[in-house]
Amino acid sequence: MLGRIRWLSLAAVFAATAQKYDGSRPPKPDVPYLKHADTLIPTEAVMAKEEKKKDDTTYVVDGANSTAKTPLASPVFLMQAGKLPPDKLALYKLETRNGRREILFPARKPPQAIRIVVTKLSSDGLWKIEVDESLELGEYSLIPEGSAQVFCFQVF
Repeated sequence: MLGRIRWLSLAAVFAATAQKYDGSRPPKPDVPYLKHADTLIPTEAVMAKEEKKKDDTTYVVDGANSTAKTPLASPVFLMQAGKLPPDKLALYKLETRNGRREILFPARKPPQAIRIVVTKLSSDGLWKIEVDESLELGEYSLIPEGSAQVFCFQVF
């Protein structure tokens, strides 16, 4: 019985991923877009500046607020993958200080990434990225592993 339930669950997952997506598609590859119904809003794609103090690293983005905004506490993103693998993105909350956004990565205990779920929607590289929990109001960034490129947005 338990084996049958597992098989049915697995079949449901494959059926869900096999469906063809026919909604709005991102116009540019390698940029996550906030999905608001049929409208796609590009995240603010910028390079973060790295500042080192002793063993700690702070990544800084100019400006107190992102130009990409969403009222959704659990946003959904669409991304057309090119060179950037969507499953290598991590989501972090940014702090606003002195007119800029920043995140501190202490050497001893790095910040915990916010859980996201990444799902392939089509064989041509369309991906959905969902935040797995409700976000507080504030500034956030999707950060590719090992890169200073960041994709910022604000939950308001």
